[in-house]
Amino acid sequence: MTTLEFSYSLNKLSSSLKPFAMKLTRDVDDANDLLQDTMVKAFTNKDKFAEGTNLKAWLYTIMKNTFITNYQRMVRRGTFVDTTDNLHYINSSDSLIENGVFGNFTMDDINEAIDKLDDVYKTPFMMHFRGFKYHEIAEKLQIPIGTVKNRIHIARKLLKEDLMVYKHKN
Repeated sequence: MTTLEFSYSLNKLSSSLKPFAMKLTRDVDDANDLLQDTMVKAFTNKDKFAEGTNLKAWLYTIMKNTFITNYQRMVRRGTFVDTTDNLHYINSSDSLIENGVFGNFTMDDINEAIDKLDDVYKTPFMMHFRGFKYHEIAEKLQIPIGTVKNRIHIARKLLKEDLMVYKHKN
């Protein structure tokens, strides 16, 4: 197969690979990147493709292996991807932000502000603080997950307001 024929075949099959990339990554931009990486690897390794075999299957294998390699690289980097609907990145050293809260407040002030919260907000907030996932909190408290997220958001807002008042007093 000539380079031109190979390029034409790759181009023709790229549209059928896009849904598989979306299934793997669940993100449009990441899927496009994965598709591009797959095409580049396929083209640079065209000499390894055995003519007469299934090109589409070969491309799917390259895509799957590329995705797995990228995922393993991310794990080795120390990043944990939370696969819940929220898609938060946790423990990422790239996004480490220093927080000076301990310089401005004592733990007693923070605990006092938390104790002032109504139980309806304090309970889900403290469960989340202790590491429970939103769906686990929802199951334990027997409330919808949206309610859990809302109550945690309100608790954070109330704590911030309470601690800001304290900060301006001192």
